[in-house]
Amino acid sequence: MQNLIQRYLKGDKALWSFIILLALFSFLPVYSASSNLVYTVGSGTVASHIFKHAAFLIGGLLIIFAIQKADYRWFGLLALAAVIILSIVLLITLLTGSTIEGANASRWLTIPGLGVGIQPSMLASQALLIYVARFLTKTRTKELKFKETIVPLFLPILVVVGLILPSNGSTAIMLAGMCGLLLFIGGYPIKYLLLIALVGAVLVGIFVYIAFDYPDLVPNSRVHTWMSRITKFANDDGVEGYQVLRAKAAIARGLDEMAGPGKSVFKQTLPQSSSDFIFAIIVEEYGAFGAFFLIGIFTLILYRICMIASKIHTFFGTLLVFAVGMPIIIQAFVNMAVAVNLFPVTGQPLPLISYGGTSLWMTCISFGIILSVSTKIKSKEEIEQEKKLVSDEVIEDIA
Repeated sequence: MQNLIQRYLKGDKALWSFIILLALFSFLPVYSASSNLVYTVGSGTVASHIFKHAAFLIGGLLIIFAIQKADYRWFGLLALAAVIILSIVLLITLLTGSTIEGANASRWLTIPGLGVGIQPSMLASQALLIYVARFLTKTRTKELKFKETIVPLFLPILVVVGLILPSNGSTAIMLAGMCGLLLFIGGYPIKYLLLIALVGAVLVGIFVYIAFDYPDLVPNSRVHTWMSRITKFANDDGVEGYQVLRAKAAIARGLDEMAGPGKSVFKQTLPQSSSDFIFAIIVEEYGAFGAFFLIGIFTLILYRICMIASKIHTFFGTLLVFAVGMPIIIQAFVNMAVAVNLFPVTGQPLPLISYGGTSLWMTCISFGIILSVSTKIKSKEEIEQEKKLVSDEVIEDIA
């Protein structure tokens, strides 16, 4: 068994164990909440949805298995082309994409001939962060000047975030924040980061003003929806107030006396109980144990991400791990924070737990890249040996 694991599961074994543990655990809350999903979607059965979730997970694990074997440096080389292509896809989605109500409120694009829906914003977000990591690596030895980075660095960020913002405000804000965090870790001058943050805030304000007062200029915008969520979060009334009220009631019931597996009563009345608010159902059924279990697992995943980033000997490897790993952690804690009413409703699923395909597979791609980086970690002795070999080769060339 140990030889089998070492043969097929490459990279950080601890991270692999956390991934598999979350995947197995996800069947319990998804199965429990599937009855609400049947009502929301209006088709299928509990069994069909759980089998669909199993197919998503198997597909995701196969994605991780395939990507872990790839050389992580290829992702940096392909990032620019991916950003350009996905920016075009985002524009098409913004103009022609559909909005799936009930089960998911994000903007989707249906692949012609296949009938499969994808969320290009997730693909574009990941490609952009990898591109930023690659740019910072290439310019690491140079003295960065703001004017020289406007087009190659900040223009792609502006385009991708700007195309995501109208249809998915929370994802756009998280992406912008992650770009800023990555730039800070990569050593980009803080004074320029503050300037960009100020300019970004002004541009968002202008966009919101235009979307409210001149809606015809911003077609298919969801600005009213996510601005309404912020307002209702502050006032705690309306539809969003109802969602949070049911979620808090489910959590309170679970903390008082956990209902037990499959015995949630709020899953029938809580919207998005299989995705956005699945954490509330988990706490209702598994009590404080369920809450601390998830918080603990994602905290341990964060620890492994930091360990891998610190051990890899290349600057790009470090930035790449943070670029694809931190969004998983942020998304997880945002999802849980929404359920306990610390954040307004964002529509962010719980990674590897919530029901759904695109989000789960993007999380698996991220884990695959992190594991790919972890396979290239070298010991201090190996690094010193490589340096010695290079030094010997240089001496031989001179002689």
